[in-house]
Amino acid sequence: MKIYSKAQIYEGDKLTIERQNMSSTDLMERAGTQVFNWLHAHLKNAQATIHVFCGIGNNGGDGLVIARHLMRHDYQVKMYIVNYSDKRSKDFLINYDHIKNVTKKWPTLLNYREEFPEIHRDDIIIDAVFGIGFNRPAADWVRALFIHFRNSEAFTLSIDIPSGLSTDSIAEDEDAVVWADYTLSFVSPKLVFFLPQTAKFTKQWEVLNIGLDDRFLKETFTNVNLIGKPEATLMYRPREKFSHKGTFGHTLIIGGSYGKIGAVTLASRAALSAGAGLVSAYIPKCGYTALQSSFPEAMVITDEYETLISEIKLEIEPTVIGFGVGIGTAKQTVQAFEAFLKTNKTPLVIDADGVNILAQNKTLLKLVPKSTILTPHPKELERLIGKWRDDFDKLKKVQDFSIKYEVIVVIKGAHTITVSREDLYVNNTGNPGLATAGTGDVLTGIITGLISQGYKPLTAALFGVYLHGRSADLAVQYLGYESLMANHVVDYLGAAFKDLFKQAKHVSEHQ
Repeated sequence: MKIYSKAQIYEGDKLTIERQNMSSTDLMERAGTQVFNWLHAHLKNAQATIHVFCGIGNNGGDGLVIARHLMRHDYQVKMYIVNYSDKRSKDFLINYDHIKNVTKKWPTLLNYREEFPEIHRDDIIIDAVFGIGFNRPAADWVRALFIHFRNSEAFTLSIDIPSGLSTDSIAEDEDAVVWADYTLSFVSPKLVFFLPQTAKFTKQWEVLNIGLDDRFLKETFTNVNLIGKPEATLMYRPREKFSHKGTFGHTLIIGGSYGKIGAVTLASRAALSAGAGLVSAYIPKCGYTALQSSFPEAMVITDEYETLISEIKLEIEPTVIGFGVGIGTAKQTVQAFEAFLKTNKTPLVIDADGVNILAQNKTLLKLVPKSTILTPHPKELERLIGKWRDDFDKLKKVQDFSIKYEVIVVIKGAHTITVSREDLYVNNTGNPGLATAGTGDVLTGIITGLISQGYKPLTAALFGVYLHGRSADLAVQYLGYESLMANHVVDYLGAAFKDLFKQAKHVSEHQ
């Protein structure tokens, strides 16, 4: 799913008005009506008092349209104008005038905190104060109003975006933003719905189609995209009948050190479960028996050193190499990695201490092959690119890093974001159960296993992240968040693939 920028949405509004021969007021009516239709379907004429708070711009105009339709259908509605400026948008004024067609009682004008209405816990708040054009701090009394919303504990529905939240910057004052229970977002979700610092401002979101011009939506390129089941279905490549293990490549996992052989075991199991035809593991001697016993499907190559990787000598020609899980940062290992990079031409996925080695030895980044995938967790990422001011600064730094070194970076988190040059891909699977040891090793294995089968690096990263999260989502239905372990993610990979296979079959049958 495309995630449009603020400027693109404004352009879409403009083109829709031109191409559909309509006015901006007509488009506002359409948007507000769509929100009402959603509300009417969910409320089913409930008797709760609905407090509609409207700003004096176009978002407020949307709120007035919603309030008018609610009143026409006999809902208990109270309207308020949050009078934070003397300026009013044209469409707001037109819809303000339309209110008199359904009620003789004009909306209450709010100017100060002393005028705040009483809101009960069983009431509903519709937040239509600020829209995506918001670009300045809210007045103190408006901030107090938003705190009043939260203190009421009433269900809060934001229109398009929680008021006070910017589409492209972090709020300096969290109390100056509405904390919504639900947001109905026009056209597409907003990037801020998925960032660690701003996702908390809406518990749930849903996109409403307000009929923007189809050609605009299809032809407009976005450098931010949401990856969910529809997108993953298009990436998925079902197997051919006459395939064999050689068809799906040979994955090599290089990693492990004394006490950390489990990381290699997890990554190797994940690679094979993700579909690699063959999997080999290159580990220190100390891990030989453990790995052969726990994962007999893998072939094992051992370093001459007992407890760490001291040299990387390969007599095989793998399709892809996953490097770094559990490998440590000992001097011998760093030297072995440098020597390996100087001669290696095989596609790479680098994780964990592999990333830490690069962070400590930045000159090695010049030796990393193009389209290498790096999968750091937050602290590893900080070591690699330096500290960041906020989430937007972090994304910019990773984009610059990706461009400079021509690599793909997977920023692991609640909504993992994959960065390829300027482009951002936001994942929409996964859950808090993944916050446990070893799940990152599993992700490395999944991605390498996909590249082994012939998936391009970027596709493998996106698809791998999706499968990783989807497997965890299926697993927690039976295990719960707290009991999820990395091995469970591997165990449920088959269910994740099966889920996609059903979807792909359904799509093909209806084309």
